Amino acid sequence: MRTSPALRRKLISAAALSAALLTAASTASAVAAQETGSQAPAVATDRTEAAPGTPAERLIVGYKSGASEATSNAAAEADASAKGKETGEDLDFQRRLGTGAALVDLGADLTRADVADVVAEYQADPQVAYVVPDRLNTPKADPNDTEYAKQWDLFETTAGMNVPGAWATTTGTGVTVAVIDTGYVAHTDLAANIVGGYDFIGDTAVSVDGDGRDSNPADPGDWYNANDCGSGIPASNSSWHGTHVAGTIAAVTNNGKGVAGIAYGAKISPVRVLGKCGGYDSDIIDAITWASGGTVSGVPANSNVAKVINMSLGGDGACTSATQSAITAAVNRGTTVVVAAGNESDNVANHSPGNCNNVISVAATNRTGAKASYSNYGSLVDISAPGGQTSTGTANGILSTLNSGTKTASGENYAYYQGTSMATPHIAGLVALMKSANSSLTPAQIETAIKNNARALPGACSGGCGAGLADAAKTVAAVSGTGGSTGTVFSSTTALSIPDNGAAVESSIAVTGRTGNAPSTLPVGVDITHTYRGDLVIDLIAPDGTAYRLKAASSSDSADNVNTTYTVNASTESANGTWKLRVQDTAAQDTGRINGWKLTF
Repeated sequence: MRTSPALRRKLISAAALSAALLTAASTASAVAAQETGSQAPAVATDRTEAAPGTPAERLIVGYKSGASEATSNAAAEADASAKGKETGEDLDFQRRLGTGAALVDLGADLTRADVADVVAEYQADPQVAYVVPDRLNTPKADPNDTEYAKQWDLFETTAGMNVPGAWATTTGTGVTVAVIDTGYVAHTDLAANIVGGYDFIGDTAVSVDGDGRDSNPADPGDWYNANDCGSGIPASNSSWHGTHVAGTIAAVTNNGKGVAGIAYGAKISPVRVLGKCGGYDSDIIDAITWASGGTVSGVPANSNVAKVINMSLGGDGACTSATQSAITAAVNRGTTVVVAAGNESDNVANHSPGNCNNVISVAATNRTGAKASYSNYGSLVDISAPGGQTSTGTANGILSTLNSGTKTASGENYAYYQGTSMATPHIAGLVALMKSANSSLTPAQIETAIKNNARALPGACSGGCGAGLADAAKTVAAVSGTGGSTGTVFSSTTALSIPDNGAAVESSIAVTGRTGNAPSTLPVGVDITHTYRGDLVIDLIAPDGTAYRLKAASSSDSADNVNTTYTVNASTESANGTWKLRVQDTAAQDTGRINGWKLTF
C-alpha cells in the first residue's frame, strides 16, 4: 500500500525561498544516473529541483505523439511503476495535465541524486518528449525600485520590520492613510498614491502660502530665519517632512525608480497642520476630526476618509482634554491613530500626543535594533519601529521621498532622515496592510495584534520600548488568518507598592473563558517603576502555584524600571484561573511599585 502524499510530502517553507518567482538556475554540475551495464546521461540541476536547493517531489513527463502513455492513464501508470523499479524508487502517476503531459509523484524523501536517477531513466526512453520538475513558484515580493536595497528598515534580518513577508498577502489596497503633517510637495514616486487632503492652517504667519484654510495641502516650505521661532532658535531649511513620512507609508512601488512604500497599494491623504515654526493644537484637532470622517465647521465633507492617521508630530506637556477628545472620537469612528513618541530622550509621559490614550505610541530603533539615542521611552510607548540613527552613518537613517529645495520647492529627490517621525509611518503603513487584509478590524484589535506579534528588540532599551519591534509579516499573517496571534489580553492596572528590602508582593489576574492550557509562548507584559531594578526578583505564578522566574536580582543592573514583555512556556498550565505576578525587593535604599501587568492568550 502506498503512503499517502500528506504523510510523505516534505513541506517547503515559503519563507526560506527567494521572494522572486523561483526558477531553478542551470548549472554545469551533473549527476550520473547508473543503469545496469551502462551510464545514463548527466542530469543538470535545473531538471532535479523544485526550487534552489530543494529536490523535486514531482515530475511532469511529456510523451511523444503516438506513444500509448500519451493518451492512456493506465499506460502512464505502468510506465511510472516500471521506471520506479529500475531506479529503486516508489513512482506514481498522479493525473493528466491539460496539455496531455503526465504528473508523476516521486515518493518520499528523495535526494537530488535520487531525482536525477529518475529523470535520467525517463530521458533514456525514446517515447518521452521531455521530463521536467514540477517547480515551485511564489509571489514576486521584492520590488524593482532602484533604491530599495538601501531600505534596511523594511527587510534586514537584525532590525528590519519584515515587511516583504507581508506583501504576498496584502499591499494596503483600499485603505487611505491621512498624514497630518506639513502637507505634500509633488514627487513622481508618490503622485499616483496621493488623494485629496486639506490645509487646516488658518494663521497665515504659519501657513506662509498667502491664505488660510483651503483644499490645497501643498507644502510651500517651512523654513525660517534665526530667532523667527523664538530667541536663540537657529535658522532652518524647509524639511518637506510630510512628504518624507508619506513615502515611507506608500511610495509607488515596482515602478523601477526610487523607494518602496510599506503599504504601496494604499492611498495618502495629505492633511496640512504644520508650517513655519510648527502648528497649533486647534488645527490638529480639526484635522484629526475631518480625516476620520467627522464634521468641521466651514470645511467640506471628507470624501477620502482615512482608516489610519499618522501624526509624526508632538509638543511638551500632558495630553489635553481637547486633543484627547478628538482622538477618542476618531477611534470611535473606526480610525486607528498612530503617533510619534518624540525625540527628546525623555519619558513619553511628558510629551503630547504620544502620551494620549487610544493611540499607538511609537518609539524609534536604530539599525542594530536598540532604542535610538534620541527616542522617547516609557510605559506609555506601545511599540517600536525603525527610526534610524544617522550619527552612526547617513545610510543608517530612513530613506524616503523628499525635495532638494532649501526654502521653496525645487527638484524631487530622496534623503535619509532619523526620528520617531520616521518610525511612526512604519506602523501606520503596517496598520494599512492589516486593514486591507481584514477590513473588520477595530483600532483596539489592530493595536493588540501589533503588540502580540512583535519580536523582542535585538538591542538594548532602557525605560520601556513597548511590546518590542513590530513584525509586519507575522502581524499580517495573524489578522488574515494565516498565522501569528491576535490574542486576548487579561490585565491588572492596580498599582501596588514594593517594600524596600522586604517581603514579596503579589498582583493577581483572573483568567476566564479560555479552553485548554496556556500557550508555550505566553507573553507576560510587566510595568514596574523602581530606582534600581537590579534589586528585583520577578516571578510569574501559575494557578496551580508553579513559579516561573522572569527576572533574577543583579547587583550590576543599576538602571531604572522594568518595562518589558517576557515569554514563558506555560503549556503545562491550565489557562483559566488566578495568575499572579510576584515581586520582591532584595536590597535596601531603593523603592518602587508595580504599575500594572498583563497576560496575552
